[in-house]
Amino acid sequence: MSQTSRTILFVVLASVCFQTKVMMAAEPRYDGTWESLQTMPVPAWFDDGKIGIFIHWGPYSAIGYRKGNRGYAEHVPKLLYEDSAHYYPYMKQRWGATPPEFGYKDILPEFKAEKWDPDAWAELFDDVGARYVVLTAEHHDGWANWDSDLTPWNAVRMGPKRDLVGELGQAVRKRGLKYAPSYHRERHTGFFAKDKYVVHSEPRDDIAEEIRRVPEAASLYGPFHYDKAFVDDYVARWKEIQEKYHPDFLWVDDFPIYTRDGNQVRNGKMKSEIKYFDDQVRLMITDFMNDAAARGQEVYCNNKGANRNWPDGVGCLEKDNLKLKVIGPKWQSCTTFGTSFGYLKGDRYKTVEGVIHEMVEVVSRNGNFLINIGPKADGTLVAQQVERLRAMGDWLKINGDAIYGTRYWKVNAQENERLAFTTKGNTLYAIKLARPSAPFTIEATAGWQASDVNSVRLIGSKSAVDWSIGTEGLRITPPSEVGTSQYAWAFEIVTNAPQHQPAAIVSDPEQALKRTRKVDLDGSGK
Repeated sequence: MSQTSRTILFVVLASVCFQTKVMMAAEPRYDGTWESLQTMPVPAWFDDGKIGIFIHWGPYSAIGYRKGNRGYAEHVPKLLYEDSAHYYPYMKQRWGATPPEFGYKDILPEFKAEKWDPDAWAELFDDVGARYVVLTAEHHDGWANWDSDLTPWNAVRMGPKRDLVGELGQAVRKRGLKYAPSYHRERHTGFFAKDKYVVHSEPRDDIAEEIRRVPEAASLYGPFHYDKAFVDDYVARWKEIQEKYHPDFLWVDDFPIYTRDGNQVRNGKMKSEIKYFDDQVRLMITDFMNDAAARGQEVYCNNKGANRNWPDGVGCLEKDNLKLKVIGPKWQSCTTFGTSFGYLKGDRYKTVEGVIHEMVEVVSRNGNFLINIGPKADGTLVAQQVERLRAMGDWLKINGDAIYGTRYWKVNAQENERLAFTTKGNTLYAIKLARPSAPFTIEATAGWQASDVNSVRLIGSKSAVDWSIGTEGLRITPPSEVGTSQYAWAFEIVTNAPQHQPAAIVSDPEQALKRTRKVDLDGSGK
């Protein structure tokens, strides 16, 4: 072939490749159906990353109180009106007035973030081993933490007068962490209303009077209907977040309206307003996925609630403080250190040991551990929460190989020896949740031969580990010096074959969710 012919052939091939790439980029990956969205893959960064930081931060952080001193403090904005017998006297004592003279809208200026340093937050999250960060962009209260053109009730125009979503995104991404502003507006129509989880409601009487006196408050407290205007605004607000910040994850809360007020959305029974809502949200997710794909960004979403928002397979299974007993389809536990997600002064917290055990067990069962913090209104972090984050980080610095990039084994636990298991390639990690002081046998290795195991070591210890293979399986004798780890100890067992067993998963989310465990504040399970 002559040089001229080769040149022509190269130009033709290059043109074909370019046209093919243009065509592929022009064709959306998802066609707008749930069936198409069910094909979305789990991004490697999410499946490998395992550890995320959730942040509930907004004007409710300026309250920092809840009746009984436990529970979700971020719900207090609605409880002020819902339980006026308790909260009005509290408001009178603290602020000197009650609704309608003084309401939630009047507390907003106390959310100033005057001591907030997003780079310091990002440094902490990176240092403690988080791989992604989820910040509340908008909770149920209607306040926007980003620079929004769609609502005046946002952190740039009021309160902090800073783009909290944007600034934190820049800070964490500089450190290579993934970022997701979370979106909780789906329940806003009932948050300040007489009736929650109904298609059409009305504002509480004192809310209505506040709006009458200050008409601008209508766009904070309302609207109170799942009508077309609300749905279109719901989608537009997320679209604004998507376009301004290019999230790596679409995190939304669960939608109670999907199974309330005569709706059973996944069974095809729904009022016309909710049908429109579901259709528009499906297209919103589709646009998010396609927009990211066009930019070469691997993104994902969650499927929240015991009654999942979407058909199974669309995003990861998720629920507050979820603790599966089994290896489930890819899932995530958005988990609290205490009882509240938002800042609650004097909250009661899980032990450090309990937090680390919970993290290990979640990961061993194919879950991600999204641990929540609730900063104060000024942007400072709660000491007890930082202490637990630091302890997690110290443990992960030693034992991270047994967590990051791992997959589940054929069993997730051996209760009689307090063991949890993860795998990576030919390596099995047996993580002991009690100090290893006596020999133990891994029962699920029964049938192994001595030639199946290359080595056994205790991560964090320089001492040799004695081991042997018997009829009952691999028997490990821990060294007397167990090394630098605390709370949980990971034995690295290098074998001659891949250890991940995909068939061990309980693929039906309904069955997986039926098998959960409770974790108390002391870390013990029930």
